[in-house]
Amino acid sequence: MTRPIRDFYDSLAADYHRVFPDWDASIVRQAAALDGLLRRELGGTGPYRLLDCACGIGTQAIGLARAGHRVVGSDLSPAAAARAAEEAAARGVELRTAAADMRQLPFRDGMFDAVLCADNSIAHLLTRQDLRAAMREMRRVLGADGLLLLTLRDYDEARRTRPASVPPQVSHASDGRTITFQLWHWHDDGERYDQEYFQLLPDGDGWEVRVRHATSWALPRSEVTEAVRAAGFTGPTWHAPADTGFYQPVCVARAA
Repeated sequence: MTRPIRDFYDSLAADYHRVFPDWDASIVRQAAALDGLLRRELGGTGPYRLLDCACGIGTQAIGLARAGHRVVGSDLSPAAAARAAEEAAARGVELRTAAADMRQLPFRDGMFDAVLCADNSIAHLLTRQDLRAAMREMRRVLGADGLLLLTLRDYDEARRTRPASVPPQVSHASDGRTITFQLWHWHDDGERYDQEYFQLLPDGDGWEVRVRHATSWALPRSEVTEAVRAAGFTGPTWHAPADTGFYQPVCVARAA
């Protein structure tokens, strides 16, 4: 990941909740799906020591901490990590956070029972070298037989169809509605794309338009699976949203 990606999420941190029609409802719903996977895969009731290494403003981490797990959140964006801690505290939830690049995690070996990397975060790793470095770090901080949970868009389909946009989302807050949508500009390699990330915020009788830019790698599942295995995980398996209740496909693997 590069400085532009950190700047993108620093800029978005104050508005990231507006991506969701109802952010608090999303916190509850996503945590329920991921908590179910954790308990099923680890074969117990927990609580578990969990690292959310792309925690953003806490969408998954807050709900998982509320479910009783001992959660640490880290994120490339200092602004996002700070907001996650603030939002957790406002809800009476204990959540320690740190600003950290997932390729160089500031945690000791074997510290966690599970590592979560959600919300398409690994798509910002634009090279095979960076992807594998991140997977090695996730493996390093996991204890023996620890659990990896990765979530990612269905890029196998997207690489075939090369969509030019993502359907808009409308959120509702005390200050009115916000409309969020993306335009995608595909690179000639057919694998990477530049995002124009639009948010239309209420401004009197009109709209304030905020536009941010980022680049993503449309990672096929085979590429991710290979990187997971190369980092020392076993049994990587992809689960569809219909099976988990989570809104993106989830890759589950165990530390060898």
